[in-house]
Amino acid sequence: MVADHELIGKVGRVTGTIEPGKLGEVTLPIRGGSESYYAYAADQEERIESGTRVVVLEHEAARTVIVSTLS
Repeated sequence: MVADHELIGKVGRVTGTIEPGKLGEVTLPIRGGSESYYAYAADQEERIESGTRVVVLEHEAARTVIVSTLS
């Protein structure tokens, strides 16, 4: 289980489509609620549609995460 304040390993949902090489948006469960974060796909050629479940691989400054789709 991932600590509630840690982002890496959290599973969330895309709320703003992630285009190749561009920012999208994901909502992640954190601190008893949910928060939105800017997101890039780990595979820079991948498009991730809204509603897709993703897992956080990395967390960068300014509320930005790197995500990958769940298979």
